[in-house]
This record gives sequence, C-alpha cells and structure tokens, in this order.
Amino acid sequence: MVNKALGQHWLRNRAILDEIAALAAEETQAPVCLEIGPGLGTLTAALFRKFEKVVAVEYDADLARKLPGSFPGKNLEVVNEDFLQFDLKRMPEPYVAAGNIPYYITSPIIERLLTAENRPEKIVLLMQKEVAERIVDNRETLLSIRCKNRADIALGPVVPRSEFEPAPEVDSQVVVFTPHDPVLSDEVMRFVQTGFSQPRKKVTRNLSVYMPREDIKDIFIRNNINIDVRPAEMHLADWQKIYDLMKK
Repeated sequence: MVNKALGQHWLRNRAILDEIAALAAEETQAPVCLEIGPGLGTLTAALFRKFEKVVAVEYDADLARKLPGSFPGKNLEVVNEDFLQFDLKRMPEPYVAAGNIPYYITSPIIERLLTAENRPEKIVLLMQKEVAERIVDNRETLLSIRCKNRADIALGPVVPRSEFEPAPEVDSQVVVFTPHDPVLSDEVMRFVQTGFSQPRKKVTRNLSVYMPREDIKDIFIRNNINIDVRPAEMHLADWQKIYDLMKK
C-alpha cells in the first residue's frame, strides 16, 4: 500500500539502486550507511552489498515494522521516526547517508545533513530532477548557496519517472554531496538569506535593511559591483565581498 501523503514512490530498477549504493560507498571506508526512508527496502538491499550496517529511518510505522523481516541475519537497525526529528548524534562516525527522499521535504533533509555536528562523509540522494539541476546551476538560489557553502556537489544518473511505482509526475536525479567545512560563516549566511528575501529584486534593495540603499549603491559603484545585480547572479565569494565592504 502506497501512502501518497508521504510522497512514496518505489524505485525497483536494480541497476540504478546498485549505482546509488556504489556512489555512496565510493572513496570512503565508512562501515555504516544511514538510509532515509527505506520504504520496501529495495535500496536497503543494495546498500548491504556495500556496507556492514544500515540504520534505516522510516516514518511509516507499518513499513518500519515489516522491514527487518526482509533482511534476516543482516545488521539492520530500523528507527520508526520522522527523519527531521532523528538525532544524528546517534550515528557512529564515520558514516554516509543515502536515500530516495520525498520531494516535499528535500530542502530540510539536505540542510539537516549538511549542518549536522557529526555530518556524514558523503550524502547520496535521489530527488526531483528539477531541484537537482537548480542546486548545481550557475544561477543561484538560497538552497544552492547553502549547499555549495557546505559541500562539493556532483550530479549522478537521471532516473525516469517510469522506473518508479507508482510513477511520479516528474523525473528524478541522483545528487552526490561531499561535505566540507563551511566557506561562509553563519553570520554571513544570515546576510545572504536577507539578500535573497525577494529573489527577483535587486540585491541593493534587499540589503537596504542594513543601511540606506543609496549608501549600498555607493559602495557597489566604488568597488566596481553592478548596482543592478540580483541574488541569482551572486556566488559565495560575491556575498563575502559585499558583506565585508558593508561591515567597514
């Protein structure tokens, strides 16, 4: 039984599942994989071909109850909990994270993994293709900036909607995150969030909560920054530069 309210779509293509598991295990010796939303356990089976232990966090109580029966003798820990409430400090280090995640909570899941005190060595997520493309696109969003601030990111295979049961309305894509220390501090990221408060407006307008807009324009002009620039055109180094100039 599929719970549509939870965004459940089961991927059954073994070759793709094996590729996701292989990407998760690549260039890491981590023995444990944290799986987000294992569902019927199709990805779980592939992960066990690469990892000694899988910690599977499943919100659906019925699925969580049934999952251990599919993996007798395996080192499987099932946690029946909302992943956004799961205490990542429970995870032994090192570990990696993987999952076919619900489209409607993609951003909170990524944010939680990347900002965790004991973050995974690697994160491999299957998500909506459009969101995956936006994360790596040169035109930035607040989500892409947050991701690039804390990880190197690479796109994996595209998974057509026809590979899922039931088929969703959109295609999916694998995204591989390799976390690193943040480029921008939390304070600068709050500044960036203000800069994206109205993404279609000019940066000088959005940042006018800090100082008069004419003063910001003057700073931009004196430092050869386009006064008409919009948030989507700004990258990590650009935000740091403007933050430093406005703090003087």
